[in-house]
Amino acid sequence: MSRVGKMPVEIPQGVDVVIGEGQISVKGSGGQLATAANNLVKVESKDGKLSFVPADDSREANAMSGTMRQLVNNMVTGVSKGFEKKLTLIGVGYKASVQGNKLNLNVGYSHPVIMEMPEGITAVTPTPTEVVIKGANRQVVGQIAAEVRATRPPEPYKGKGVRYADERVIIKETKKK
Repeated sequence: MSRVGKMPVEIPQGVDVVIGEGQISVKGSGGQLATAANNLVKVESKDGKLSFVPADDSREANAMSGTMRQLVNNMVTGVSKGFEKKLTLIGVGYKASVQGNKLNLNVGYSHPVIMEMPEGITAVTPTPTEVVIKGANRQVVGQIAAEVRATRPPEPYKGKGVRYADERVIIKETKKK
C-alpha cells in the first residue's frame, strides 16, 4: 500500500468534510473546496480522521489512494490555514501594486502587465518589489504564482526578473573574446 495513503488525514476543529456520491467537499473558515472522488479509493471517516484504502489490489488503486489522500489533505490545510507564495521583483524600476483584485506589474516592458486574480485568490504587495499570493486552493495559488513569474522570468546574466522568494538563480559568466 502507498506510504502516503496509509497516513490518515486529521480534521482540525472548525473544518467540515462531506463525503458524497463522487465528490469530497471540505468547508472551513478559509472557504469551501471540492474534488471528485475516485472509484479506486474507499474513503472512511472515523474519530475526526479520514483514511484512504485502495478498493482492490491493483497498482493503480494503490497509487490513487496516496494521491487522493494528499489532495484531501491539501484541501483541509487550505481551508484551515491557507497557502501562500512569495515572489520578488529584481531589476531597476521593477515594481508591483494591487488595485482591487488586479495585480499591476511594471517589469521593464513599455506597458504595465495587469493580471486579474481569480475568485478566492488574493495578492498583497508588502513592498513595491514583493508580491505575496494567498488562497485556499494550493494548485491555483501555485499556478497564479507561476503565471506572475512567467511575465519576466529571471535572466541568467544579471538575474533580473520575477523570481520566487526562495529561488536561487545561477548567474552565468559573460562571453569573452
